[in-house]
Amino acid sequence: MLIIDSPSHDAYFNIALEEYLLYQYPTEDIFLLYVNAPSIIVGKFQNTLAEINLDYVKEQHIKVVRRMSGGGAVYHDLGNLNFSFHTLLGKNDFMDFSQFTSPVVKLLNELNVPAKLEGRNDLLIEGKKFSGNAKLAKNGKMIQHGTILFNSDMSVLGDALKINPLKYVDKAIKSNRSRVTNLIDYLPAEMTTEDLKSLLIDEIAKSDEQSIFYTLTDQDLVGVEELIKTKYQTWDWNFGFSPNYNFKNAKKIPAGFIEVHLDVEKGIIKKAKIFGDFFASAPIEELESLLIDTKHEIKAIKDVLLKQDLTTYFGKVTTEEIIELFE
Repeated sequence: MLIIDSPSHDAYFNIALEEYLLYQYPTEDIFLLYVNAPSIIVGKFQNTLAEINLDYVKEQHIKVVRRMSGGGAVYHDLGNLNFSFHTLLGKNDFMDFSQFTSPVVKLLNELNVPAKLEGRNDLLIEGKKFSGNAKLAKNGKMIQHGTILFNSDMSVLGDALKINPLKYVDKAIKSNRSRVTNLIDYLPAEMTTEDLKSLLIDEIAKSDEQSIFYTLTDQDLVGVEELIKTKYQTWDWNFGFSPNYNFKNAKKIPAGFIEVHLDVEKGIIKKAKIFGDFFASAPIEELESLLIDTKHEIKAIKDVLLKQDLTTYFGKVTTEEIIELFE
């Protein structure tokens, strides 16, 4: 087994690294560890905008990245340790999460932490979740990865994943918000994320005498950077890949009440309807038609709206008041 300790805290890099290793090392068993700076990692089949607090995420400069596997959205920061096992498909039962969570449970039990696997894929302490796990099968391999809340900022976690459920109607997989806890509450206060990482690496190395430590080469780094550029930092992957959904938002402004309804397919606005008690000198259908085939992304919508005299559609309004209706 190759043991890899990622050299980066960049969520784009680490999520791209998982895919890079999947294709570049198709026959190797791999144990990967990484720590991300503040970021939200959404499941492959989720509607990104319906999982995050977009305003907060922008204000706090939190990266949003879609991963290859299904499951729910999770918050990462420097107090969060992430692990990823890569093995040949068919070597292990795909639906069994216990094999690759057992090293974590064993290590914590030895540290007198009453951790255990409960349900299908969660690790809990006293009924509170500290680790969620997900899986995927691709290219003849299986990847099981999980996140460990060690000393994560729970206030940011709560705010970043707090969304308005009335804005989005879709059939995408929704995240299950569980009661969560940090491991640091059960471990010596002086312990760090790096300490936990070292202990987990030692645990894996002890369990597999054939394991070797692997350092990413310059060629590996170039390959990962190419994946970042073409996929993992793109709007098309992180937002546009979302399942179809209906969006609605309403706001009372000095010019009147305005309500926006959008039908969005793969991140692109396919239908737009605007209602309200405002007074307009130009038909609102003109503006609705201009929004068709625009990305449901504030920058793209802003580019459309800035080219229009919005007072002809809504009366005395500011561009910012109208833009906020699309967030």
